[in-house]
Amino acid sequence: MRDLAYLKLLSREYPTVRAATSEIINLMAICGLPKGTEYFFSDLHGEYEAFVHLLRSSSGIIREKIRETFGHLIPEEEEVQLANLIYYPDRNLGKIRKTGLFTEDFQKITIYRLVQICKVVSSKYTRSKVRKKMPREFAYVIDELLHVDYNDDNKRIYYSEIIHSIIDNSVADKFIVALCELIQNLTIDNLHIIGDIFDRGPRADIIMDELMHFHDVDIQWGNHDISWMGAATGNLACICNVLRIAISYNSFDVLEDGYGINLRPLSMFAAKVYRDDSCERFVPHILDENVYDAVDPGLAAKMHKAIAVIQFKVEGAIIKRHPEYGMADRILLETVDFEKGTVTVEGKEYPMLDRNFPTVDPANPLELTDGEKELLKTLKASFKHSGRLHKHVKFLYSHGAIYKCYNSNLLYHGCIPMKADGNFDSVMAGNAIYSGRSLMDYFNYQVQNAYFMPEGSVEKQWAMDLMWYLWCGSKSPVFGKDKMTTFEHYFIADKKTHKETLNPYYKLSVQEEFCDRILEEFDLPAKGSHIINGHVPVKMKDGETPVKAGGKLFIIDGGLSKAYQATTGIAGYTLIYNSNHLALAEHMPFDPNKESSPRVSVVEKMQSRVMVADTDKGRELAGQIADLKELVAAYREGTLKERVE
Repeated sequence: MRDLAYLKLLSREYPTVRAATSEIINLMAICGLPKGTEYFFSDLHGEYEAFVHLLRSSSGIIREKIRETFGHLIPEEEEVQLANLIYYPDRNLGKIRKTGLFTEDFQKITIYRLVQICKVVSSKYTRSKVRKKMPREFAYVIDELLHVDYNDDNKRIYYSEIIHSIIDNSVADKFIVALCELIQNLTIDNLHIIGDIFDRGPRADIIMDELMHFHDVDIQWGNHDISWMGAATGNLACICNVLRIAISYNSFDVLEDGYGINLRPLSMFAAKVYRDDSCERFVPHILDENVYDAVDPGLAAKMHKAIAVIQFKVEGAIIKRHPEYGMADRILLETVDFEKGTVTVEGKEYPMLDRNFPTVDPANPLELTDGEKELLKTLKASFKHSGRLHKHVKFLYSHGAIYKCYNSNLLYHGCIPMKADGNFDSVMAGNAIYSGRSLMDYFNYQVQNAYFMPEGSVEKQWAMDLMWYLWCGSKSPVFGKDKMTTFEHYFIADKKTHKETLNPYYKLSVQEEFCDRILEEFDLPAKGSHIINGHVPVKMKDGETPVKAGGKLFIIDGGLSKAYQATTGIAGYTLIYNSNHLALAEHMPFDPNKESSPRVSVVEKMQSRVMVADTDKGRELAGQIADLKELVAAYREGTLKERVE
């Protein structure tokens, strides 16, 4: 029984029995509808064109809806044109206008077809929910068109008059755009991003803009996201890491045009210090050309080396501040013999591929030069004062977490740190030991502290350092490996030193019993629940499959990033969970000039259709219904008096 104080508060919104019972009826009706469709994406890595296309096309599902709706009534060429119009209405209407094809007939036919598609994708929602998603200026008109009875002659005339009025008042283009955006909005009910929005690809900032405009999205942070979030807090190692990766992939646009990071001080410093150094080990990978901030590859290589050396110094300082990280063996600058040109890794000496370190003092390798200190000060100010970066980072905080439990699915990017014996690995912080879910919650709490604790506080500095540990620490759930071998990749030829061993989680989790143990740790039932994971690309071309542990585990990093596509053989997965089934959409590399449909395969059929009542939202609505019934009882018993307006 709810206490009287709560019911009094509830009565302000529902002041009469009639108002409360009306809402009970509405909520019960919603519970009787099929659940909305959830989409899961992972490891976007800045590939904004491919991701935006997948999002707007609903991973090919909109094209399927067009085919289902019109069958053989329209040729395939017109199906493709209609699909592209729905995905990019402004762009395609502009092209149609230029060719002179934006005729009255085109407008009538297009509006009719869009209304039919809209009817199909809105059929599983209440009329009120659909109306809330409509643009205000056209809500009434769209609502009327969606509910026209074509068997009624009067209604057909009414329909024709509405269309005629839209065209006659020269708002057909705006109306078409509104219908296209509504179709996109209705096709995906919930969007889950399983980490790594940033790095490698050209414009993660554009992806963030797209996500911020989406109606219902949550994010499970990946280590690349954490690195950018750490940079926004002012963590110098994270700042260096973000710059190093962006420069190494020639992603100058995201830094300068996207976030307004001033790279001129770095370019001037690098050009001076490495003037006579070809920096051949640091020539960037050019997967995408910059549109706004083209940088000469030779200068980019110098900038790359300069920031990498600074990164190794500031990372070493963090490791020395935190012996509890257990990472002393990763301070490799201190194991370099500068006279011999060798470095010692795990007790073995290796020749260095690059021996020119003009800013490193062999007697104190981690000491920053005055020039490096001044450069870091400038770069930190640039990150701290980037308004657009902080807008995006705040969204990552408000809509993100290390993990999420939703509709009997457990979502996280990397892993639950485990030992080889199958037990959860642990971390001691203060006087407490954390493992499994409590470890995830602990890291989640510290990520919040890193950004929101007061500047200069001990708690903030501690949490900021931990952000870097999450990027590359052996017990980081978003990294999931024993070490990050960046130094070895740059300076040692022997590829054995480049190996990064995955956490035991990745071998254990492919067994159903271990998935059940993980699900139990997060209070989810073994039957009907799934783990949805990213981070490790699935090599389809080598016969790997994203579905593991008897259907309990989905690893959906299929290589949306161009950097991985040669390894994976495809260009990413979308996991789609609707009221009837779980399905995987397998995508080919994105080509803006070619319409390609993904290969969609059903991986699990539901025993019966999943209704809203069966979901987390349904359980929330059931609680609201119970509260409202108690309110009605309180009115009828006279405990509370109705307020008649």
